[in-house]
Amino acid sequence: MIKSNLTIAVSGLNNVDSPGPGISVIRGIRESEVIQPWIIGIAYENLEPGPYMHEFVDKTYKVPYPSEGVDSLIERIQYIHSRENLDVFIPNFDSEIFVFIKLADRLKQMGINTFLPTLSQFEERHKSNLSQYGKKYNIMVPKSQSVTSIEDIEDLRLKSNISYPLLVKGKFYDAYIAHNTEQAKIYFNTISANWGLPVIIQEFIKGTEVNVVALGDGKGNTIGAVPMRKQYITDKGKAWGGITLDAPSMLEFTEHIMSSTRWRGGLELELIRTSKNELYLIEINPRLPAWVYLAVAAGQNLPDALIRMAVGQNVPPYRGYETGKMFIRYSYDMICDLTEFQKLSTIGEL
Repeated sequence: MIKSNLTIAVSGLNNVDSPGPGISVIRGIRESEVIQPWIIGIAYENLEPGPYMHEFVDKTYKVPYPSEGVDSLIERIQYIHSRENLDVFIPNFDSEIFVFIKLADRLKQMGINTFLPTLSQFEERHKSNLSQYGKKYNIMVPKSQSVTSIEDIEDLRLKSNISYPLLVKGKFYDAYIAHNTEQAKIYFNTISANWGLPVIIQEFIKGTEVNVVALGDGKGNTIGAVPMRKQYITDKGKAWGGITLDAPSMLEFTEHIMSSTRWRGGLELELIRTSKNELYLIEINPRLPAWVYLAVAAGQNLPDALIRMAVGQNVPPYRGYETGKMFIRYSYDMICDLTEFQKLSTIGEL
C-alpha cells in the first residue's frame, strides 16, 4: 500500500521576472485528490519569496548551490531528511537537474524518490546538441553553433551559414536576438559572464512562439501534455501570459518525442510554428515550467502525476484538457516580518 501522506521537497521558489517553477508545482500538488502533502521548500537565497508563502510552503531549508560542491549539498539534504523524513525531492532549476540526476541513486538509498530523466536523455537535449537531436529523431530544428570566443562570432557565416538576425543563447538561461555582429558580441559577453561557456548561436526562425508542457513515464508514454501560446512576453522572452490551444499537431510532435526518447519526468518544449504550420523545436527544458499551473487549471495536474509516479503509483494518461484557458502573471507585494528573514539568514530554516 503506497501512502498518501507524503513529505515533498521542492526547489525553484524564486519569483523574479524569470520565475522558478516551484510555487506553481506546489499549487498543483496541493490540489491533488490523492496526496496529502507536507511541503518542504528548498531555498538557495534568503529573498526567494517561496519560504515566506506559508499557505504553500510548510517549512523551508536553505541549501548551498550545487556549484559549491556536491558533498556539501548532499550533507545538507541528509540533515533535512533526518528532520523531515523526505519521500520525494523535486528539483526545478535547469542548472540543478544534472546534479540531482547524478545523486538520484544516493537519494533513493536514503529513501528519497525522484522522477528525473536519465543522464543520456538530459545530455542529448542540450542546446549545443540540437542539430544532432533533430537528425536523430527526425524533427525540424534551427541551425545552431556553439561558440567559445568573440572570434567565433566573427566567423559565423563561414562556419555555420547562420545569417542575421540570429539568437544568442546561454547554456542554461537567457536568449537575445542579435541583428548584427556588434550586438552578438555584446550578448556573448553578457551570457558568458552569467552562465559560462559555450554560448549557443541559433538561426532565427520567423513564426509564432508556442510551448508544450508534458510528462513522460520513461517507457515511451505521454502521461499528459498541454500546448500553450504566449500572449505576453517579457524582455527575457518569458511568458507573462498565455492561453491553452487546440493544437493536434503540437500534441503529435510531443508524443513523437516522448515515444522516441522514452523521456522520464516533466519537460517543456519551446517551439516555433511558421506560417506554413511547420513546427521547429527551439529548446527542451528538462523539467516542468513555471507556467505548469495553467495545465492544472486546464484539467491535467502534471505535478500531482509526477509525484505519484515518483513513489511507484500507476498513473493513467490524461485524456483531453480545456482549451481557451488563460494565465496572466502579476506582481504582488508580500509583507513579511524581519524576524523571519533573519531566521532564514542565520540558521537556514524557516
